[in-house]
Amino acid sequence: MRQESTLERVEVPSIPSARRVAAGRGGPARIVSIDVLRGLVMAVMALDHTRDFFGTSGFNPRDVMEPALFLTRWVTHLCAPTFILLAGLSASLYGREGSVQELSRFLMIRGFWLILIDLTLIKFGWSFDVDLYRLSVGVIFVIGASMVALGALIWLPRWAIAGVAFIMLGGHNLLDGVKPEQLGVASWAWHVLHEPGLMPLGDGVTLYIVYLLIPWIGVMTAGYLLGPLMRLEEGARQRLLFGLGAAVTLGSIILRATNLYGDPAPWAPQETWLSTVLSFLNCEKYPPSLLYLMMTLGPALMLLASFEHVRGGFTSCFPLSDEFRCSITWSTSI
Repeated sequence: MRQESTLERVEVPSIPSARRVAAGRGGPARIVSIDVLRGLVMAVMALDHTRDFFGTSGFNPRDVMEPALFLTRWVTHLCAPTFILLAGLSASLYGREGSVQELSRFLMIRGFWLILIDLTLIKFGWSFDVDLYRLSVGVIFVIGASMVALGALIWLPRWAIAGVAFIMLGGHNLLDGVKPEQLGVASWAWHVLHEPGLMPLGDGVTLYIVYLLIPWIGVMTAGYLLGPLMRLEEGARQRLLFGLGAAVTLGSIILRATNLYGDPAPWAPQETWLSTVLSFLNCEKYPPSLLYLMMTLGPALMLLASFEHVRGGFTSCFPLSDEFRCSITWSTSI
């Protein structure tokens, strides 16, 4: 007799056609396409961090005259926007059967915990530095802070949440001309919201902020708004996700070509055609410009739609009794 698989396939009524596998017996079902996309960007992120550790002083990864090095950096731009978009999408799916109060509380607790982790364990794990006078915060901090902000925003009507996301994503480059020094004693707030920089905390303690709140809160909020799409019939969901991603990508190309808006540094013709193309792609990440976000989130949505064809996962690992079992179940439909 054929032995039953340790994985139990389940269907979730609220999302009738989603391809899912259970995390284990009685465990929550997972949407495979989200897990595969998240796994892909984790693999790509390793490339970025490897370059960061071994090549920080040897070259400029944004030099358009060095195509191989530029593209090694450019391909990793997919990571942060996709992670944060999927965090918002996952929050929407997580809270679909509970109350707004429960989801808000979950996001607040998780967000503050991530902020604490970034200031302590992440700092030590990244640099093996225990100096509490020189602090820095990065992507884990901004994910946590965006969760806290989303925990407050979900109390608003859906149209108001969409308005906040649209203004943050589409309008924040209008603020590029504002500099922290123009705000006097409130300059620290601008470093948190819009422009990277060193923020003195007093008594010799400084905090360097790399990831800014305004655009990244907008990305997580946009992900949250995508939640209802994942509850549609499979074919409709794929078409809408792919169409939305294609529209965002095409829009980024058209807007970038005009050099009118969306990035603080316009592209310009270079010595070679390839360097000109790289200049076109060279959008600002700190803070992420509108064009940077469109350039990355558009393809991310198309990938998410494409991964709807996946009928399993590379690994599905779950605890059973006192042992830890892993079952590999990878199959695709083409």
